[in-house]
Amino acid sequence: MICSLCPKGCNAKRDENENLTGFCKMPLQPRVARAALHFWEEPCISGKNGSGTVFFSGCNLNCVFCQNYGVSHGGYGKAVTYKRLADIFKELEEKGAENINLVTPSHYYYAVIKALDIYKPKIPIVYNTGGYDTVSAIKALKGYIDIYLTDLKYLSPERAVAYSGAEDYPDYAAASIAEEYRQQGECIFKNGIMQRGLIIRHLLLPQGTREAMRVFDFVRQNTPNAYFSIMSQYMPCGNAKDMPVINRRVTKREYDKVLDYICSTGFERVYIQERGSADGRFIPPFDLEGV
Repeated sequence: MICSLCPKGCNAKRDENENLTGFCKMPLQPRVARAALHFWEEPCISGKNGSGTVFFSGCNLNCVFCQNYGVSHGGYGKAVTYKRLADIFKELEEKGAENINLVTPSHYYYAVIKALDIYKPKIPIVYNTGGYDTVSAIKALKGYIDIYLTDLKYLSPERAVAYSGAEDYPDYAAASIAEEYRQQGECIFKNGIMQRGLIIRHLLLPQGTREAMRVFDFVRQNTPNAYFSIMSQYMPCGNAKDMPVINRRVTKREYDKVLDYICSTGFERVYIQERGSADGRFIPPFDLEGV
């Protein structure tokens, strides 16, 4: 397959022989690093039973601070067939998962569709994306995805290229979010667990208070029925230690400034992460469990 699935449009040949020439360095066959119950998502996603997370290897972004660096950049994982991927969904469902949570799926969305054509769980399907998606990809997922759990990392092209190597990230993220909102703008809950809808996440970075406020304003003005999730879990992982500006954790003052602004607007569809989440204990072990 000559690949143009994501905004990189690198037209790499992704074949069954693991010809790793594309930006994501991933073959056509999906590669998974972990499939297990995860309890550290938003409360409406994790619930009491945990979210059935499937961590895909590789990524179409190059975030210098990625907490899952060995998986996203190093490509750690195991190749699985579409049938095996469908079986993984079923096994997580049988374990009592609140949903099937597809983590970093953008470069494998076609595989998600093929697997869901084989077996569609009776629980919600969550598309947990970094936000760097094409509108055509999101349109192709209509009818397959119940919940979009998407990052809006930046609205500043300068920050996007500095920290994720994608100057066009803001444009693609805004456009794909608009399509996600068109599909699943009305959030539906059952016993406190989201069944369909859109949650837009933003990870606060050091010296990123102004950007966080801009992102929040974008969400409340353009997707008022969606939920906004502000995250404080940033730690200088990956190559962030080589960048002085972000080689530290977010301060209480920085986080409180963003929270004060959010509260001042009266917008109530907000999830607020505790500052104690900036702890390596909450990063799952990528040990091929469930694969």
